[in-house]
Amino acid sequence: MRFMAALVILTAVKEDLLPGLEGGPRPEMIWDPTAALMARIERGEKADGIFAIDAAMGKLVEAGLIDPASVVPVVQAEFGIAVSLDMQVPRLDNADDLVALLMSVPTICYSRAGASGIYFESLIDRLGIGDEVRSKSLVIPAGLTAEQVQNGRAVLAIQQMSELRAVPGVRIAGPLPPDCQQTTDFSAGIFTNAAQPRAARELIAALTSPKARAAYLARGLQARF
Repeated sequence: MRFMAALVILTAVKEDLLPGLEGGPRPEMIWDPTAALMARIERGEKADGIFAIDAAMGKLVEAGLIDPASVVPVVQAEFGIAVSLDMQVPRLDNADDLVALLMSVPTICYSRAGASGIYFESLIDRLGIGDEVRSKSLVIPAGLTAEQVQNGRAVLAIQQMSELRAVPGVRIAGPLPPDCQQTTDFSAGIFTNAAQPRAARELIAALTSPKARAAYLARGLQARF
């Protein structure tokens, strides 16, 4: 069974949920930001189920690619910041604090393909610092941005809180300030042409179990079930 999944639940699934699945072969997980998953689907790549941002899920339902009766809300995520271990935890009470932080650091990493990077680019433009921030940013196509802090290529990373927490060796500064924050809702569903819909249904049940709820909360996600 092949299952596409956005990175926001990667650690929870790998460490807490997949090891506890009973019987049968392990699912083949395709991990990518939602935008990259959508590109895979457009290229004709097949899977049995998908976990993705609600807006993308809605488009897949409208296109007849996802069974609407199978769609289940899973988590809500918020954006955050990780910094290098040699930095003190910055103050992040409001937009002014965020501007001061972003202007003070030499290098910033975000992923343009992910929801966090797409939102971050709109946010820095709204804050009037877009050109300055882009000039010192390392923009990766996909993946965990905090890894670039871990390996010393950047001193600050922007991404979903759960994705930042998936990387050891960095300091979690916290979520974006309330006046800069935007939450993202994620759901799971089954493709209408799924080869193994039952297996996909079983995995979605695991993603919305009490064990999953605890795993998500431990990683800074809010369960929606």
